[in-house]
Amino acid sequence: MTDVPKPTISGIHHVTAIASDPQSNLNFYTRFLGMRLVKKTVNFDDPGSYHFYYADAEGRPGSILTFFPWPGSRHGRQGNGQVTVTSFAIPRNSIGTWVERLSKADVEFDGPITRFGEELVIFSDPDGLKIELIESGDESGEAIRSIHSATIAEAGYERTARLLTDTMGLRFVGEEGNRFRFVAGDGGASKIVDVLCSPDAARGLVSAGTVHHIAWRTPDAEQQLRWRSILVGLDYDVSPVMDRTYFESIYFREPGGVLFEIATDPPGFTVDEPLDKLGQGLKLPPMYEAMRSRIESALPPVTV
Repeated sequence: MTDVPKPTISGIHHVTAIASDPQSNLNFYTRFLGMRLVKKTVNFDDPGSYHFYYADAEGRPGSILTFFPWPGSRHGRQGNGQVTVTSFAIPRNSIGTWVERLSKADVEFDGPITRFGEELVIFSDPDGLKIELIESGDESGEAIRSIHSATIAEAGYERTARLLTDTMGLRFVGEEGNRFRFVAGDGGASKIVDVLCSPDAARGLVSAGTVHHIAWRTPDAEQQLRWRSILVGLDYDVSPVMDRTYFESIYFREPGGVLFEIATDPPGFTVDEPLDKLGQGLKLPPMYEAMRSRIESALPPVTV
């Protein structure tokens, strides 16, 4: 009998966070950060609220940051059991341009500082979500290329580290102070997660300005099912496979409490819009299409 190879995690698929005002969120990520809105849809579990997807020009996995905007929601608390920072990769020698841009827009920031040999700046979006821009790669220009990494805060990192390495196949590659770095595959942008060990920090509270979950990439539905079988065998409570139109998903909580998703690469965002029209229309999953008029009247108007 031939051994079945272990399924793979090839890096970060996307990060999903909570916002308050949808228009402010759109303005910051498209006009200021220059990301593309590749999909405007609704929260599949709550069709009374938007779900925005920002990414690179082609909406590739590894470049995606998504938001559930909840108008009027209170600010959450960043802390243990959460992704506390989402970092984006920018070209080398572009950080000076971003420092100037942040200064002109009166966005408070820290840096530039150096971490693991790379220069970065740290700031927050209008809801207080922490963002980093990290010089990574040799491309020209200054535009955001993809997610660089995500930072997870934990009261203790050992059990999370074992899940990342022994189960999910990431490699431990180094530490700086209480920051422990793990990479998928050969590393590089969108394949990095840092775990902060912060035993004295408060536990996070999910609301506006915090991350809801982080999704990891797997190539296809067959490998996703194998991941589900592996995780259930390790006594994780894993959701059924959920059809998110643009990918399929399973969810579980890692030992420190962070909600993990494993998402398939296909079918992608062009399944219901051509590449040159991504993000222009309100796209609904088939189960909500009959409710379109009611949903559209309930959603606050936004200008893309």
